[in-house]
Amino acid sequence: MKLVRYGDTGHEKPGLMDGETLRDLSGHIDDIHGATLDDATIDKLRAIDPATLPAVDGNPRIGPCVGNIGKFLCIGLNYSDHAAEQGLPIPEHPILFFKANSAIVGPNDDVVMPRGSKRSDWEVELGAVIGKTCKYVSKADALDYVAGYCIINDVSEREFQQNLTGQWTKGKSCDTFGPTGPYLVTRDEIEDPQALDMSLSVNGQRMQTGNTATMIFSVAEIIEHLSQLFTLHPGDVISTGTPPGVGDGMNPKTYLKVGDVMELDIAGLGTQRQEVKQDA
Repeated sequence: MKLVRYGDTGHEKPGLMDGETLRDLSGHIDDIHGATLDDATIDKLRAIDPATLPAVDGNPRIGPCVGNIGKFLCIGLNYSDHAAEQGLPIPEHPILFFKANSAIVGPNDDVVMPRGSKRSDWEVELGAVIGKTCKYVSKADALDYVAGYCIINDVSEREFQQNLTGQWTKGKSCDTFGPTGPYLVTRDEIEDPQALDMSLSVNGQRMQTGNTATMIFSVAEIIEHLSQLFTLHPGDVISTGTPPGVGDGMNPKTYLKVGDVMELDIAGLGTQRQEVKQDA
C-alpha cells in the first residue's frame, strides 16, 4: 500500500493511493502515525477494497507521510561512493545524528533557507519508518520492525553543520529541512530496500544518481545497531544516508539559491519537488 497524509499543515487526513486516485481513510483510522503502523492495523487497511473508500476531490496538499514522528534519526556518510566523494574514510559504525522534528514538511512544500544561509545543500535519502517497538533486534529480524519506506530530502546548511561548533544537528534542523513523503510504502511492496535507484535534480540538472546497494550499512544493519543503544518506537523515522552528488562535494562547490527547484525520486516510492525560498 501507498499511504498518504493530505490537507492543510497540521490538519492532514489519512489516505491511500488507489492507482492514481487518492482515497480517504479517515473512516478507518484517525491518522497515519505510530499508533496505526503496527502489522495488525496495516493488515486491516490492506483488506479494504479501495473502491469502497471516498475519492478525494481536487489537488490537495500532500503532507509528511507520517504524523507525529517520534525520533528523526539520520545516518551520515553511509554510501561508499559518497564517502569517497567527500574524501573521508569508511566509518566503522553507523554515524548517527538527530534532525529536529520541527524541520519536517511535506514532500512538495517550499524549502526555506534560514537567515545567514550561504551553503544550503541537498541530500536524497531512503527513509525507514518503524512500525513496532524495537530493542536488541538482530540484523536477520530487523526489517520485520519496519512499517514502510519513504523519500526524505535531508537538506543541510553546511556552514551551520561544519563551522558553528558542535553536532551536525545544527545544520540539519533548520525549519523545512526535512521534506518527507509523498508516500509511506508498506514494506511488503519493497522486495529489497538495498536495490533501489535514487536521484535528485536541481533545476532539471541531475545532481545525484545512486542506488541503495552502495550503502555501507544496510537498513537492517542500521536498525540492529541503533536498537542496541536505545528503543526504537512506532513512528520513529530513520533517514539512511545519501549517495554522491551533493553540492558540497562538487568542484567548485555548489549550493542552493532562491528560486531553485529540487526534484527527488526513489524507485517505487514516488517523487518530491521543492522550490527554494529565503526566510524573511
